[in-house]
Amino acid sequence: MNKILYSFGIISFGIALGVTIQVLHRRGRLQLPLSIVDLRKLLQKIALLGLHPVAIVGAIWIVRIKDPGLMALPFVGFSALFAGGMLALGAARILKLEPKKTGALFCCGSFTNIGSIGALVCFIFLGEAGFALVPIYKLFEDVSYYAIGFPIARYYSGAGENGGGAAARLKGLLSDPFILTAVSSLIIGASLNLSGIERPAFYGFANAVIVPLATILLLTSIGLALRFSRIGGYLRECVSVSLIKFLMVPILIFLLARALGFGEMDDALPLKVVIILSSMPVAFNALIPPSIYDLDLDLANSCWFVTTALLILVLPLLLMTLRQI
Repeated sequence: MNKILYSFGIISFGIALGVTIQVLHRRGRLQLPLSIVDLRKLLQKIALLGLHPVAIVGAIWIVRIKDPGLMALPFVGFSALFAGGMLALGAARILKLEPKKTGALFCCGSFTNIGSIGALVCFIFLGEAGFALVPIYKLFEDVSYYAIGFPIARYYSGAGENGGGAAARLKGLLSDPFILTAVSSLIIGASLNLSGIERPAFYGFANAVIVPLATILLLTSIGLALRFSRIGGYLRECVSVSLIKFLMVPILIFLLARALGFGEMDDALPLKVVIILSSMPVAFNALIPPSIYDLDLDLANSCWFVTTALLILVLPLLLMTLRQI
């Protein structure tokens, strides 16, 4: 119970802090040294370029990959994102949505909050050993978003080929500082792991502070941009995405992970990580394609808020499930 309250407390605090700052600033009651947009970017850079790399290096430093079958973990992560997107397109067809709503629903079905909320839940529920597997699971996440997600979203916007072709997207992907930092963290952590150098004793305590702090900063940046608008008009879409995120994708990916033998590896730790990360809500990144490609942003915003709020029910169910494995 303490793990659930701790997880939900951090998530709620981060979002509430961002929303509070945003509202007070908009009403003129809080003066900031920089704009809301710049503050959001600063918080994201501190978390993703400063804190997260330190935590990832430290966690991978001590992880023990005993089974080569774990090399399939990134492909399982990619499969979860791909399955979510395809199921969302199927739901859009059943609901007979117009193209701009279909594109937004696809983003909500595919884009998943792995890096902030998912990583936090893995850390709290499974410790550093579980957290260390998160960057491996999400290794192809950005490739999935930029190479598949954004082009499909643009297709449903009717925007054609404006904005650069595959070569331009690939160049942007390879030069993205967030991606380069994440990959560098993996390489450094793996190198230290293989070197035989013992990790300093203080690192475990440091990660117990760094991981929640990075999550709070990321969720605060989300709260700074959050708008509660017309959620009631998208109940069908919110229900559909919730079923995809919390039922359909987790079942499919659980079966895939079991078939790959994840349940027999390291006391089923990889299977537990897969269960958690495939059951996470809509990522804030899902709001980006609807914004830049003129899709239904209110739909995406509604699905993000509803699925994130449903964590109050999902987290206890996840913990109960993990205890049965």
